[in-house]
Amino acid sequence: MRHLDLFSGIGGCGAASAVATKLSEPDIIAYCDTGAEHEDNNRFMLDCEEWFVAKVLILKNKKYKDTWDVWEKRKFLSGISGAPCTLELKVKPRLEFQRPDDIHIFGYTADGPDITRAEALTEHWPELRTEYPLIERGLNKASCLAMIEDAGIKPPLTYAQGFPNANCLPCVKATSPAYWALVRKHYPDKFNKMAEISRSMNVKLSRINDERIFIDEIPLDHPVTKPLAPDCDFLCHIAEMDLNKGDI
Repeated sequence: MRHLDLFSGIGGCGAASAVATKLSEPDIIAYCDTGAEHEDNNRFMLDCEEWFVAKVLILKNKKYKDTWDVWEKRKFLSGISGAPCTLELKVKPRLEFQRPDDIHIFGYTADGPDITRAEALTEHWPELRTEYPLIERGLNKASCLAMIEDAGIKPPLTYAQGFPNANCLPCVKATSPAYWALVRKHYPDKFNKMAEISRSMNVKLSRINDERIFIDEIPLDHPVTKPLAPDCDFLCHIAEMDLNKGDI
């Protein structure tokens, strides 16, 4: 039996994944390389390896180069059942690597949407032995950002740009027009490429007033998401004290 932490988790190489890893001290830390995250995530991972005092094992589906490759070959972006990029680049590499008796550590936070995701994971994969250290400690995304910065680690660049995570760019599971407006602002080439692909597949990725729209229909003056401010509350300070016990 081993404690397995997917540093990329179901999401990306971000602050929450890093804090969950540090708190759990797993036997193995692995990262599913999608080939589509910001290059600064590599710098962040190396910084975190020093913090963990452990190396991160890279998992990769060699059948695909990146998310764009998946979408092109599968001719499918996203739907009710999810996105093929998640299945091919995150789920399959994890399933091939994991063992039946592994205890899986997930970096879901105590924020409402993440709690819902954790509950759904537990419901749909009851055979998995799971741990949610951030939810158990009441740590939200703002707390995780604060803990990362207190450890002297600069968060991934995407956080400063206003993205809520360090996931793939772009993420086809996102429907928020504010998210796509932010992609258009910082990564116009990626935005235009996705607008063209989604049009060709007739996939309306965004939603305004409960109506599905193509992302290139989002008004040019639509507001974008704002950077999340680090905030270390009482529960955050308790978690930091636990981490620092070994240094006393």
